[in-house]
Amino acid sequence: MLVLAGGTAFAQGQEGQQGQPEEPEDSVLKGEPGGLTADQVGKRAADTSYQAKASAEALRGAAARVDEAWSAFLPRLSTVASYTRLSPLTPPSLGSILITTASCPTGQLCNVDQNTPQFYSNFSFPVLVDNWLLQATLTVPISDYFLRIDENYTGALHGRDAARFDLGASRTKSAADGKIAFYNYLGAQGAVLVAKLALDDQKTHLTDTKNLAEVGNATRVDVLRGETAVSEAELTVVRAQNLVELTAKQLRVAMHVDDSYALKSAEALDSASLPPVQGNLSAMIVEAQTSRFEVRSIDANAAAAREQAKVARAGAYPSLSAFGDGILGNPNQRVFPLTQTWFGSWDLGVRLTWNPTDVPSSLAAAADASSRAAGLDAQKQVVRDGIAVEVTQAYNSVQEADFSLLSTAKQLSSAREAVRVARELYKAGRVNSTTLTDAETELTRARLAVLNARLSARTSRVTLDHALGRDTRFVSLSP
Repeated sequence: MLVLAGGTAFAQGQEGQQGQPEEPEDSVLKGEPGGLTADQVGKRAADTSYQAKASAEALRGAAARVDEAWSAFLPRLSTVASYTRLSPLTPPSLGSILITTASCPTGQLCNVDQNTPQFYSNFSFPVLVDNWLLQATLTVPISDYFLRIDENYTGALHGRDAARFDLGASRTKSAADGKIAFYNYLGAQGAVLVAKLALDDQKTHLTDTKNLAEVGNATRVDVLRGETAVSEAELTVVRAQNLVELTAKQLRVAMHVDDSYALKSAEALDSASLPPVQGNLSAMIVEAQTSRFEVRSIDANAAAAREQAKVARAGAYPSLSAFGDGILGNPNQRVFPLTQTWFGSWDLGVRLTWNPTDVPSSLAAAADASSRAAGLDAQKQVVRDGIAVEVTQAYNSVQEADFSLLSTAKQLSSAREAVRVARELYKAGRVNSTTLTDAETELTRARLAVLNARLSARTSRVTLDHALGRDTRFVSLSP
């Protein structure tokens, strides 16, 4: 009986009715309760993928750019608070002014007689060296609402969608790689089983050869060849066990767990639970080309580039804005003459600005963004062509694997019978050792073929599901 214990496959050495070790194809490589499944491995690989984490951070950055673009819809409010100390200076005189103490009614001329006190004084404006200013400015970019802001915001939304699709593509790829790593690990364990069965065959062959040599029906050379074959089979077992260690490391890396994590499988390497693949190839290609995250990401990036072209093209047009200022100054420049007192004032206006020298650069930037969008559209077709080939290859692999399950089963049955007959004839001295060795080699190949067919039936379905984009519904697009 072949069992799976502690994550390591081994043969217990029990023999069947005809004295042969039980074949791995005759027993089910049973999983352990509470062990891992391919779906569980894929989910953990997707959740812990560093590539997916990098894509998640890129998505957060794209979401922040959306918030930044949305804030452009708000009017621009700027504030200034300042204090300025001016250097002192002597103000220029504006001439002498006659000053009298006579009291005249407002709006009337008075005659000043000689008895009225009067004097002359030099007149000048005061110099205020301490200047305080509190100012708030509100600007409304009227033309930008129609030419830039909405386009920039829409482009940011497309960029966020593209980053989300990139995250999904990273996670689905990591999940598929994790599932394949899981099956490769199971395959390596199965290879150990096959190698140990081959070793048992060679040991049985060597025992038979020694028995024949004792009665003179085999030579010393035959015994030495048998011992060499046993040594080679033992080396094959060691190599298979090393492959188990390698694939276990690859599986742990895919899941991002340490070496102390026990790898137990809840899945069995049988074909009974594999569903048939439904649908025709043409429909599958159309399905993949519309559902794959890679295609949707390119579409979103192309749409973002077209919006960026609109924003760049707007730089060639005049810009109209409205503004308003609220000023609280000490002194306030609106007051004449200046006085060292706080005084508030306001102003409103519209401003039309245009920089003709920016026209060539704006049009060039728009052309660059448009060409980038066209390039992405062309790249999309390249990806679609690649997806068509990928789906075709995956679909054919599934068909070949399913057919191989039947053909290798027949091959194994024939090889086992050939070994049985050859061994009986060898014991009877009717065939030489080479004939039995060839039969045993074919049996080992048949065992490996059955094992590989079972693995291919699973890995090819994982590859097909990924190629079709059917695994996209199992991953989260949130960072």
